[in-house]
Amino acid sequence: PYKVKRLFEPGCGTGRLVVEMAERGFRLTGLDLSQPMLDYCKGRLEKKGLKASLVLGDMTQFSFAKPFDAAFNTLNTFRHLLTEEDAVAHLKCVAAALRPGGIYILGLHLLPTGGEYYGTERWKAKDGKNQIGYALTVIDSKPRERVEELRITMTIKSPSKTIRVSNQFALRLYNARNIKKLFAQVPEFQLRDVYDFWYEIDEPQKLNGEIADSVFILQKQ
Repeated sequence: PYKVKRLFEPGCGTGRLVVEMAERGFRLTGLDLSQPMLDYCKGRLEKKGLKASLVLGDMTQFSFAKPFDAAFNTLNTFRHLLTEEDAVAHLKCVAAALRPGGIYILGLHLLPTGGEYYGTERWKAKDGKNQIGYALTVIDSKPRERVEELRITMTIKSPSKTIRVSNQFALRLYNARNIKKLFAQVPEFQLRDVYDFWYEIDEPQKLNGEIADSVFILQKQ
């Protein structure tokens, strides 16, 4: 119901989206639990002559003196919150940080009905003489606890050396029923629309057992 100027990204990481939105003229605030991530984001901003407010903090415990017009968290970062209590706390913190009528764009992967608990996603990229190979593998899944263990492996090759890095972490599992139940615990938000990862504004989706990559448009009441 108003012009959007001030944006907030909880769990901003290295700031790819913070930098992109700052370039488009928005005033950005990014929050992350990792200082090295924020330092990297700061370097990205400085390289482009941009500014943003970067805050070290927990996604489940934060507050700001001035409300934001909108917020976004679109890359499964939300699923790093491994308990229902933390997920609810996060949504309530975001709602408190928004103006009335402000929206929160929340993107995460849902497990569709009959979906596989195990699998691997791979991609390769090349930039000049440098090459990157990436693999994301689900190495353990616990449906009852609603947690899956994942491993990311990256191989970076340049003409002079090869670097291999690997990291293992947990994400919370959600299906359509789980996310509906979660949103019902946060009356501060109303679910206005659902999209998939194609972000086609004229093609809203149904929140049912068929949807996987999901983008939820939550509006503060």
